[in-house]
Amino acid sequence: MKKHTQRMISDIESEVQYTRSMIGTDELNPAVMEAMARVPRAEFVPPELQYAAFDNGPLPIGYGQTISQPYIVALMTDMLQLEPGHRVLEIGTGSGYQTAILSLLCERVYTMEVVEELSEAAEKRLKRLGYDNIETCADSGYDGWAEHAPYDGIIVTAAATHIPPALIDQLKPGGRLVIPVGPPYSHQELMLVEKGPQGESQVKSVLGVAFVPLVSGDAPHRQ
Repeated sequence: MKKHTQRMISDIESEVQYTRSMIGTDELNPAVMEAMARVPRAEFVPPELQYAAFDNGPLPIGYGQTISQPYIVALMTDMLQLEPGHRVLEIGTGSGYQTAILSLLCERVYTMEVVEELSEAAEKRLKRLGYDNIETCADSGYDGWAEHAPYDGIIVTAAATHIPPALIDQLKPGGRLVIPVGPPYSHQELMLVEKGPQGESQVKSVLGVAFVPLVSGDAPHRQ
């Protein structure tokens, strides 16, 4: 493993230890950590920020959006409890980094991005890097992607003011939704929604976070 990748993995492991009382574990799934080590994060970061690609922090990717810090990417992925046969919906493709991580852990990833330019760039990047079990869509994702529902897991990489009901509806029984909830840029909570066999939902707050806001379908996005 390259030195910078090993440093990133070590930083994630340290953060897990620091937050273990909140996230309820002192170790993330080894398969998740292997995926984090395999995906070349530098490929998903703007050229002028390459020097910080493996730092444990978010970075801007243009259009008011960010690539999340490695620890948060790993944690949210771990919370989904993915299996090889699973189908996952991602809301907020961004640069495609989280998408690539997911693609190594499940059968198919459907990913939506409201900023068309980011969606197109991510699609080209993912194809160039050989991630071929991904379908992209340039749309907000606020109402999910009903065409391919139901999903074993749904991950949202932007903060909603509340949990969109459509996303819970599109979860399979036994499925998991991971989503930051709260006002823009402050006092957000990373939430886990587990859908029971009869369609009932259990919601748990896991960790305080800070994400860019989720754009609803009828709201303009920033250019």
